[in-house]
Amino acid sequence: MSRRTDNRITWETFSEGLWKENPVFVMLLGMCPVLAVTNSAINALAMGLATTFVLVASGALVSLLRSFIPKQVRIATYIVIIATFVTMVDYVIQAISLDLYNALGAFIQLIVVNCIILGRAEAYASKHRPLKSIVNALGMGTGFTFALLCLGVVREVLGSGSLFGISLFGDHFQPWVVMVLPAGGFIVLGAWLLLFDWLKQRQALPQEEKAHAG
Repeated sequence: MSRRTDNRITWETFSEGLWKENPVFVMLLGMCPVLAVTNSAINALAMGLATTFVLVASGALVSLLRSFIPKQVRIATYIVIIATFVTMVDYVIQAISLDLYNALGAFIQLIVVNCIILGRAEAYASKHRPLKSIVNALGMGTGFTFALLCLGVVREVLGSGSLFGISLFGDHFQPWVVMVLPAGGFIVLGAWLLLFDWLKQRQALPQEEKAHAG
């Protein structure tokens, strides 16, 4: 007798992508756009929102079609579905702002091969109902956007002296040029990873103390 899938929607369904399974700070997925497009906060936000849309839309469609997709071609089918929504995002960004489109470059199209999206389609959307898949995908997308903004804000403030293009420190500020270069992405990502690891260890301490006391 097959085991039934739990389709209850809880806070954990959404929040696991924010903290417990954050795509960047915990699972270390999607590192290519994380390091490449976070030299400014607006680029980070645009990439995060684009990825979130593709996550939610593809997750919903994969979940709706999960009973009709043959197992032998499921990965190819997921890629076609994801590529369809990525193409939509590509055209929308191009129509809204050519400057933003040029700044993001090929990384918009590379959303197709982002392992976060394909991984959620295979591991989650294909096993759960549409609403639960949407909620989970929205949480993962929010966590990914949050991580991109964490890097983008720090790199733009220190590297350009501005935030979302608005000058913060005036003409006398000496920007840290390294922050807008590829090396700056590695430095800031490493610092955030250290912070999140420290926070996770602090969160785990009370649970360990309770276990020892018990």
